[in-house]
Amino acid sequence: MVVKIGVLGLGSVFNGPYRTRLQDLVRQRRVAVTCVYDPDPLRRTWATEVFGCAESVNESALIARDDVDAVFVLTSMLEHSALAIEALEQGKHVLVEKPMATSLVDAERLMDVARAADRVLVCAPHILLSPTYREMHSRVKAGVIGQPLLARARYGWSGPWWGSWFYKPGGGALFDLGVYNLTSLCGFMGPVQRVTAFVGTAIPQRVVDGVEMTVQSEDNAHVLLDFGQSRFASIMTGFTMQKYRSPAIELYGQDGVLQMMGDDWAPEGFEQWRNESGVWEVVPEIQPGWPWTEGAAHLVECIETGRRPVTLPEHAYHALEVMLGAQESGRTGRAIDIASDFPDLDYSSMPEIVTGKRALHDKRATT
Repeated sequence: MVVKIGVLGLGSVFNGPYRTRLQDLVRQRRVAVTCVYDPDPLRRTWATEVFGCAESVNESALIARDDVDAVFVLTSMLEHSALAIEALEQGKHVLVEKPMATSLVDAERLMDVARAADRVLVCAPHILLSPTYREMHSRVKAGVIGQPLLARARYGWSGPWWGSWFYKPGGGALFDLGVYNLTSLCGFMGPVQRVTAFVGTAIPQRVVDGVEMTVQSEDNAHVLLDFGQSRFASIMTGFTMQKYRSPAIELYGQDGVLQMMGDDWAPEGFEQWRNESGVWEVVPEIQPGWPWTEGAAHLVECIETGRRPVTLPEHAYHALEVMLGAQESGRTGRAIDIASDFPDLDYSSMPEIVTGKRALHDKRATT
């Protein structure tokens, strides 16, 4: 079975790991990129040469093509939900970059259409699929560090100098960056019940694509999460972080600690402390160079096998509700209750994880 892919959006998100991952899948004869579209004609020409495929005149024309089984929505954030909904209504499987939508109304519509269409919907970020994250998750679920009671996460950089939409309403650091940490923490600790945040614009003027512009979205945020039972976490994120040398994720349990090194989209292994051993155990990165676009292969595998994705839309919806709640908290100074939840992560259909000389299977996380 060869899954025929149409790609919407050929900018920086596509021209890198997504392109590379799709080329890998093409070489494996699992996919064929049959059509692409971007408003920029130079990008369209380049992509058609790389993949030997057709170019579309617009988004709807690509979605309607008979030689497209699945659509990758890699456009600016405000376009995500509408294009994903249109593709699902046309009977296509969909991979949509983060966030899945910029409003809860649109996100609810997207999930409803996906269920009615009986098609696979994979929502970025894909960080829950990394072997390092999965191994840490299995240890949390096995009670290796006891119940996680506190957590801290961070991800940021100085901000893009391209794409003015990053700094317009519907963009911002939470949707672009904070979503990674939030997705990771919720995978470890479960649904958020309440959020409080400081959210603002620390650098009001930016030069983007050579033009100075006024920033209309947040570029700086500190988010506090309440998971219930007096379990708390914080996220520091923004287009305001020049460099850092600290763990991406810190999980503090009753009996120990887990720390992911690097970034959660580019992990560099993890460290573990257990009270009973009294030493730090260092686990090197399990899959160096793991691509954060692995959701592309996961979508294809789900289409091939009929399995449900590990990265469920409900998880992405919950993250969106928390981010919108953080923005509201930043405006009002109030704690915001969160209504949604999501199923536990289920890795039982994925291959075993090998760390050092030991083979560890994620099925133990569900026993």
